[in-house]
Amino acid sequence: TYNNHKPVQFMFEDALRADAKKTIDKFKKSGIEVAILSGDRHQTVKDVADQLQIKNWQANCSPQDKLKAVKQHQAAGKTVFVIGDGSNDAPALAAADISMSPGSASDVSQLSADLIFQSQSLFAAYRVWQVSKLSRKLIKQNIGLAIGYNAIAVPIAIFGFATPFIAAIAMSTSSMIVTLNALRLRLKEKSL
Repeated sequence: TYNNHKPVQFMFEDALRADAKKTIDKFKKSGIEVAILSGDRHQTVKDVADQLQIKNWQANCSPQDKLKAVKQHQAAGKTVFVIGDGSNDAPALAAADISMSPGSASDVSQLSADLIFQSQSLFAAYRVWQVSKLSRKLIKQNIGLAIGYNAIAVPIAIFGFATPFIAAIAMSTSSMIVTLNALRLRLKEKSL
């Protein structure tokens, strides 16, 4: 008390992003291990982890603790995806295999991250992961198509079984098939 008056106490709490639970659930359903490494105090991090049903969490983390955790997971052969917005996240963001920061993050976090998402939606992280997975699949398909085409077309051309006109048509057709296959990314991306 001060002069027989009780001091006023204010309690502030950050609200979770509206789509945080949905995003975490999507990652977990996809087989992704989700963890929280935070510099916040124990009870705050525990409350957030409980709300999001995240079992693997750690509070009172220093930037070095976060960096150490990233390197330990990488040493275990895991691909590490870090999302962070504070300057204390910068070392982990820089060391991660892929990292994202929101546009509202500190400058050092944005400079350390691979990607910056401008929306306030955390679901952007899940969309990026899905699009990158699909991109990788389409790249492999296109490489397979190109190898298959060349395995067939080159011997035919070498032995003179195709005229230059037929070879040009076949090459153009092959290029169109690869391009159309790559365009499937746009169609599937909209459904995410």
